[in-house]
Amino acid sequence: MRFITVGLTTLLFSLLLTPLVRKLAHATGQVCAPRKDRWHSRPTALLGGVAIYFAFVAGCGFFAWHLPGVRLILGGGTLLFLAGLLDDLIGLKPYVKLVLQLVVASLVVYWGRRLPWTNIEALNILLTIFWLVGITNAVNLLDNMDGLAGGISVIACLSLATTFLLNGQSEQALLPMLLGGAALGFLVYNFQPATIFMGDCGSMLLGFVLGAAALLSEYDRTRNLGAVLVTPVLILLIPIFDTCLVTVMRKLAGRPISQGGRDHASHRLVALGISERRAVLLLYALAASASVLAVLIRALQPFVLLWLIPLFTLGLLCIGIYLGKVRVYENGQWPEAATRLRSFAEFTYKRRVLEILIDTSLIVLAYFGAFLLRFDGGLTTEQLQYFFSTLPLVMAAQMIAFLVCGIYRGLWRYADVNDFVRVAKSVGTGVLTGALLVLILKQGQMPGRAVLFLHALLLMFLVCASRWSFRLLRALIVGPTAISINAKQALIYGAGDQGEWLINELLQNPQAYRYRPIALLDDDPHKAGKLLHGCRIHSFHELPALLLRHKITTVLVSSENIPDSKLAALQTFDLEIARAQVSLQFKPCATAAQSRAGFLTPSPPSTEDALKVTAANVS
Repeated sequence: MRFITVGLTTLLFSLLLTPLVRKLAHATGQVCAPRKDRWHSRPTALLGGVAIYFAFVAGCGFFAWHLPGVRLILGGGTLLFLAGLLDDLIGLKPYVKLVLQLVVASLVVYWGRRLPWTNIEALNILLTIFWLVGITNAVNLLDNMDGLAGGISVIACLSLATTFLLNGQSEQALLPMLLGGAALGFLVYNFQPATIFMGDCGSMLLGFVLGAAALLSEYDRTRNLGAVLVTPVLILLIPIFDTCLVTVMRKLAGRPISQGGRDHASHRLVALGISERRAVLLLYALAASASVLAVLIRALQPFVLLWLIPLFTLGLLCIGIYLGKVRVYENGQWPEAATRLRSFAEFTYKRRVLEILIDTSLIVLAYFGAFLLRFDGGLTTEQLQYFFSTLPLVMAAQMIAFLVCGIYRGLWRYADVNDFVRVAKSVGTGVLTGALLVLILKQGQMPGRAVLFLHALLLMFLVCASRWSFRLLRALIVGPTAISINAKQALIYGAGDQGEWLINELLQNPQAYRYRPIALLDDDPHKAGKLLHGCRIHSFHELPALLLRHKITTVLVSSENIPDSKLAALQTFDLEIARAQVSLQFKPCATAAQSRAGFLTPSPPSTEDALKVTAANVS
């Protein structure tokens, strides 16, 4: 197909041009030396955006010069490329770049390109200018880690091209394919560890062309207002999300928004303990997921879209809160204005305001979702009127049930089975109470049993997801990489309730303890071969093989009921044995025979040493 051919052409151009630009940058001294606020550890060539620009321009000259709007976009992109190049070479004030971006965006709007997001033309003009300037700066800010801006731009280009093709705009699909090919060729040399950076000349070009390419879509072909509003935002979700996160956190910390630093989403992921490469790949995955959703969302009914968008927004809010809690500023970087951050934290967490607002949104979403599922995604006027008239009663009953059942007395980070039971009770009580109120006050009219059941099911799922979201994000994002490499490999004896508690504590708080659980021992032969929190349970006779395979020198005894004979058998292997108490203090463990002899097993490190806590990244 033609649009694939043009993408491969600019890919080839970029693959050939980038090494030449890299060589020229080293020859002219355009090299970025290692700095405290950057991640690279060796001098790296700059001006990689030059290769992207010329590959893109060449592709447009060969394949897309005839397309309406392409010359306008190319002209605006050239102006911003030159502005970025001047910034890379001699440095420009942030306000100078902003003025130039506003001028270019205004010219684009003047020549007839704008987003039809409202029925008010003046508002569309302002929104389009804000969109172009915002996306340009978002990609510019995203260029903070090897391969991040380039890779996200490639994903966005593929999504835009797919959107154009689904619209029947095969010619317009050429532009994002040309840009995507140029960015991909550069990415070959820019992915971690990068040998060249794109600089502002590259990031400003990518951001502007991506934002302007969205203006070429003939949105009226979608016949779906939701797709018109949401598609470009989803395609460019990661730059928008990162910009919002950085802006909010810098303002709360009293830092200038234009001041650089390691406080972007990618930096916060690395601060959690994962590698730079994995952080970039995680953001790639999130961008790809949002792009797939942008393509699928075009086929959804409007009511389903109204339910899905707020739900997706709440999910992003949870991710933003989690990443926002990561400590990335040094103590010396927090001025007196940081008291605003502490005040905000006290307002949202101690007073539960944010939690209550989220729960209120979840009740509405669950109730509306129940109607959508019951009536196959479409609602009549009468059904909508009934929904809105009964919603206040349902919300009041459910919030009272949450309050009475103690939902707001727990901590999200430490949610457990008891919290799950509490949520189930409160949801059940609230749904039944709400149905009773509707039955009394609506004179016998009551939601169908299917609606009540679906409402309870959806609300249960959403509330539990919100409570367990932080732990889930930690498991998905951080995983086992957060465990200290200096931790001792330990065997846990006892796979009962106490063993489960012990291994869960060690895995959930890896920075607080110096033990890494490798496997479990248990005397019950029926447990052998099963998994407990990812660790395999073994029979006692497998102990010699385990010690040989994993070179284990420490055994943590989880139960007080381990017989002396077993402890004596462990001692014959010259193991360091410690018993884990309820407070998770490890103390030496002695067999009855050794106690009579007057000595203990080799003493493990002191409790203070065993519980030495490093500075946690997440407060």
